[in-house]
Amino acid sequence: METNRQKKIGGVLQKDLVDILQGEVRKNGITNLVISVSKVSVTTDLSVATVYLSIFPQERAKETLEAIKTNTTLIKHDLAQRVRLQLRRVPNLVFFIDDSLDYIEKIDNALAGKENPIENRDLLEKRRKS
Repeated sequence: METNRQKKIGGVLQKDLVDILQGEVRKNGITNLVISVSKVSVTTDLSVATVYLSIFPQERAKETLEAIKTNTTLIKHDLAQRVRLQLRRVPNLVFFIDDSLDYIEKIDNALAGKENPIENRDLLEKRRKS
């Protein structure tokens, strides 16, 4: 259960990380790439922030995530400059790709298409009698 303090710090970090990441994309002249920060969760001791990124197009997500991970120290430094009046210590950043939209899309496709388990009961696993 997240405390209000964790939620507030997560919100501040999320807003500033969006500005930093999208600013770097614009500054480097990278086209056709959108990076959004979908969620930031902070540990109870405020030492680690887990950052979930949505990267479009999906084909470039893995290489973009690797580039972000290699530049984590620079991103943390930029973040520290932005939140220095609000936080005493900036948490360590751990980046992950947020694949929840892909998961939702697979469920929608399964329900709308041929793989609908409601209409085709053969797709469901048979119950075992014990």
